[in-house]
Amino acid sequence: MKNRSIIGRDYEQSLIKKLYQSDKAELVAIYGRRRVGKTYLVKRFFDEQFDFYFTGLYETPKQVQLSVFAAEIEKKTGKATPVPKTWFEAFRLLRKYLSTLRKRKIVVFLDELPWMDTPKSHFIQAFGYFWNSWASMQDGMKLFICGSSTTWMLSKIIGDKGGLYGRVTRQIYLAPFRLNETEEFLIKAKGIRWNRYQITEAYMILGGIPYYLDMLDKDKPFAKSIDDLFFREGAPLSTEFEFLYRSLFKDSEQYRQVVEILAEKTKGMTREEIIKSLKMKSGGRLTTILNELCSCDFIRRYSAIGKSDKDALYQLSDPFTLFYLRHAGLSTHKDEQFWQNNHGLPAQNAWKGYAFEQVCLQHLRQIKAKLGILGVLSSAYSWSCKTFTDSDETEWEGGQIDLLIDRNDEVINICEIKYSKSPYVITEEYERKLWSREATFRHVTKTRKALQHVFITTYGVKRNEWSDVVHSEITLNDLFAKVEL
Repeated sequence: MKNRSIIGRDYEQSLIKKLYQSDKAELVAIYGRRRVGKTYLVKRFFDEQFDFYFTGLYETPKQVQLSVFAAEIEKKTGKATPVPKTWFEAFRLLRKYLSTLRKRKIVVFLDELPWMDTPKSHFIQAFGYFWNSWASMQDGMKLFICGSSTTWMLSKIIGDKGGLYGRVTRQIYLAPFRLNETEEFLIKAKGIRWNRYQITEAYMILGGIPYYLDMLDKDKPFAKSIDDLFFREGAPLSTEFEFLYRSLFKDSEQYRQVVEILAEKTKGMTREEIIKSLKMKSGGRLTTILNELCSCDFIRRYSAIGKSDKDALYQLSDPFTLFYLRHAGLSTHKDEQFWQNNHGLPAQNAWKGYAFEQVCLQHLRQIKAKLGILGVLSSAYSWSCKTFTDSDETEWEGGQIDLLIDRNDEVINICEIKYSKSPYVITEEYERKLWSREATFRHVTKTRKALQHVFITTYGVKRNEWSDVVHSEITLNDLFAKVEL
């Protein structure tokens, strides 16, 4: 039952197929960030053949939504349907209509559920009653629900402690495309045949978000497409950042403040550093903001090896947010050809280095597959240390490692991530720096594990007299590999 018009999403399609074919009632919650393709997936999978479909309306009063809900039932029944006054009445009308269907499988799709839950609407209670009192007992009932507000879906539906507690039979998280899916999308959906370096740069700007990728124009050079999407007057993505955060988070200003400060601190910040920098009060509010930003894939939380959980770092990881805050959101320029005119300048090169690091961190599974350690228990960390003098008055040179893969087979991979347009050249000075940093790392951490240098680059490492320091290489082609879940 796989829909071949859907690009990627093989795992998700197999799940939906299995749930559809089951003999019991299924309440399936599909969640993920805005624009990632949740609605498209469900609609295309079922070819829009639903027994009932309704989508919530953004910032629309309850009574208007109820009127549209009734109109959708009226279209299905062909009979005049009174406008309900409450969601309890609305679901009673839905139950009455669905009860008339003589079908082995009934497919209902309620999209943008969070937008239906307006203040004092009692939507959750009515929806829970509909499922618990009737729909869950209909063996052929397949109720799919979606929402772009990941935090709402997790707290109000999947993690609900009330009437819907434990009622979701399956949750499906729809992640952004990986590089291989992005390549497939650009070729099949857009007819764009860029090389993998260009595709990676597009990914570093737009992330794996199908809605944004669909805006690229195959008839324009890549840099021109970016200028038209972000920098020209009336550009379609010039206001997307504001809408994205406002539509996902209530009181979105504080969420934006957090990602804005993290955009300036590329190596990440601890919770206490964020509090100090933003002059916020220490308390549950910041914890909620950080957790919700993590659950929506805007930031990531990671630990430094040898540090406690309270010293965990938060780092901006969403490519679109990073690009907007570093470039598109700047009010100091009015250049409609900003991206083309700034090609190769320091600010753009610095962004590329950091953005490529985030792409690599989002493809850890591909990295581990190339290293042959998918079956080995491992953890990913960072590490940093300032130059210091120990008790023996020996001076140790500090350094930073952006990615460490600490493996259960007595090996730690020290990963260097380098973005360049040609094979990366290791100089004599850089080789010395690598060995020095390794010695410091072993001295500070006291690890007895074998240490192996891994270089993750666009086009590999150029062979010379200093390149023997590299134990393993990972290139763009490896990051584009399709690795089964």
